[in-house]
Amino acid sequence: MTLRELHDAARAALDPVTYDYVAGGAGEERVLAANERAFDRYALLPRVLCGSETRDTAVDLPGAPGASPVVVAPTAFHRLAHRHGERATARAAAAEGAVLVTGTAATTAVAGVVAAARGTAADPAVWFQLYPHPRRDVTEALVRRAEDAGCTALVLTVDSPVFGRHTRDLRNGFTDLPPGYAAENMRGLPGAPPGRPAAITMSPAVSWRDIDRTRRMTALPVLVKGVLHPRDALLAVEHGAAGVIVSNHGGRQCDTVPAAVDCLPAVARAVAGRVPVLLDGGVRRGGDIAVALALGASAVGVGRPVVWGLAAEGEAGVRRVLAALRDEYDHTLALCGGRRNTDLTGDMVVRREETW
Repeated sequence: MTLRELHDAARAALDPVTYDYVAGGAGEERVLAANERAFDRYALLPRVLCGSETRDTAVDLPGAPGASPVVVAPTAFHRLAHRHGERATARAAAAEGAVLVTGTAATTAVAGVVAAARGTAADPAVWFQLYPHPRRDVTEALVRRAEDAGCTALVLTVDSPVFGRHTRDLRNGFTDLPPGYAAENMRGLPGAPPGRPAAITMSPAVSWRDIDRTRRMTALPVLVKGVLHPRDALLAVEHGAAGVIVSNHGGRQCDTVPAAVDCLPAVARAVAGRVPVLLDGGVRRGGDIAVALALGASAVGVGRPVVWGLAAEGEAGVRRVLAALRDEYDHTLALCGGRRNTDLTGDMVVRREETW
């Protein structure tokens, strides 16, 4: 099955409200559509007579040496898509050598996610995504859970000072999880109701000071996710970020921002190789990965396609998505004359509307 066919199978399998939750974006969903369309504006200029029979596509990421350049981006509530939820996703990612970023809004607690990954691979890389909480003790409790579980890095999502307004969810009345499902990482936190998870809380008052505090809480590398402006990328590096993730939250936050890939070159120039730059948003094929790496990314994150694979075929579907993207990327790299990821350079990317 192609990724498009997996999407169609997932749509048929999912409750329509769940499908809309995963597929939808903020506002009129202009950014959601732009993330994918933006890749169509870029073309690759291959080099010739400089390739190799075999290629090395591994990349060293914080807490994940020798990882695949395809990372499983954080997405919420996997048990709504499949009964095995995040455990199935974790096993698939570990089997394919991909970093899994499991999130605060997972329907399986982080310890269970890491245990599932370890049941498949000896040394899997699982990162923990969290939102800087306005209460320091809540953030610290989540950090400790990630450490105790065996996560190898933290990913701070900083593009959500408030929740995005999702038109589909408002229309469907999707304001809370069905009975039997919860954001399991939020249980037992300071201030949480006894036996119930605390709410995931955003705050517009979160600042770079909170990034500094989080870094002081842990020895784990901390990546900053949700950066679009090059000055913020530079600030992230100055505040000790181990990596910068260019992202507009999959079009689920502000519906007036650029497509993520259009922001990538300026961010990469600002970071200037001091830390890895990752991109998520709109990646749907191996050629998209090649474009992103040529424009300065070290790796890309993939979110919705993973959920479609999970909903359609469970663990096997997630493996199918990750393997397809990896193999398509390797094939594109070969066609562009590359032996390794760094052979893809900015001068190999042109706009399709330009005349040569």
